[in-house]
Amino acid sequence: MTTALPLTGLTIVELGHSVAAPYAGSILAQLGARVVKVEQPGAGDPTRDWGPPYHCGTAVVFDALNRDKQPVAVDFKDEGDRDRLRGFIMAEADVVIQNLRPGSIERTGLSDRDLLPHRPSLVYCNLSAFGRGGPLASKPGYDPLMQAYGGLMSINGEEGRPPVRVGTSIIDMGAGMWSVIGILAALGERQRTGLGGVVDTSLYETALAWMTLPIATYLASGDVPRALGSAAPQIVPYQIFATQDGYLMVAAGNDGLFDRLAHALGRPEWCDDERYSANGRRVVNREPLVDEISAIMARASTAAWIERLEAAGVPNARPQSVDAVACDPQTLALEIIQQAAGDDRRFVGLPLRFDLARPPLRAMPPTLGAHDALLAATGQAAGAI
Repeated sequence: MTTALPLTGLTIVELGHSVAAPYAGSILAQLGARVVKVEQPGAGDPTRDWGPPYHCGTAVVFDALNRDKQPVAVDFKDEGDRDRLRGFIMAEADVVIQNLRPGSIERTGLSDRDLLPHRPSLVYCNLSAFGRGGPLASKPGYDPLMQAYGGLMSINGEEGRPPVRVGTSIIDMGAGMWSVIGILAALGERQRTGLGGVVDTSLYETALAWMTLPIATYLASGDVPRALGSAAPQIVPYQIFATQDGYLMVAAGNDGLFDRLAHALGRPEWCDDERYSANGRRVVNREPLVDEISAIMARASTAAWIERLEAAGVPNARPQSVDAVACDPQTLALEIIQQAAGDDRRFVGLPLRFDLARPPLRAMPPTLGAHDALLAATGQAAGAI
């Protein structure tokens, strides 16, 4: 890997809180950018108290989302604080990310409309709840609300049971990732033209993006996708099965793999059964096939089935708990769990390598306002717009 990380030399100002914008900022920081995280004085980002567990009074959730950043405290109601932040953006920022409550950023004088006329090279990313337009544009939003309203809960869990959210903040984190993708695209355009611009994304649009395949399926067929538990709507068998002592995920993702599975289960005749011989037929006849496989899988242990399916070349996976995943030999071999020097906290790094090396954990987030001097120096010099 080269000595400099890919985004070394860029300065990002993060006007964000909770998960979405901070996750975007975290990605950019791990890629080498200087990320200046702006927080309100006093309590700071709400995630500082999203615990336990805590470390030195700050929730570990906050640390995981804000590693490698430089936090500053800015009172948006104070004209002097706003002027200092504005001056810093004018003098040094390449990118601004904001996910404040709808309407809030306009009241600060730090919106895209306020800043870009004075700094045309600035890339400004708005990460909102429902997007720039539409009847819900002024409403706030949160990850579980978007999982519900965006349809994700309707296909998650099991039919006939209460809706279930995806256990991780998939909408917030996905919106953070889309922000990064948009920012990098805009920076590429700036390199060509010298001009920045506005990037818009939202939690709701992220939910719709995750629903790409279910929505396409509905629009093509008119059939409303339903919750299938661990199963996939267009592939059979592709789901969790109960064994004698646990569970096993089986992924026979094509006809060749199904043939191998049929032989491993002792039912080679399924390969010639017109109900099951092609994936489309298996999808139509899902219930009888799954019932037959379930009955067979229940006769032996998980370990026995893993051995048999591995020998047959059928993809499978034992469901693991978080503690098992953290200690799994594959996880450890990838060295994706990182620890800063002299600190006992550990976090998951980026799922990326550059020239065979993963961006390192360079620093844990210091206390709120620890980098306020950044604004004092450049903000006073640049002054207000």
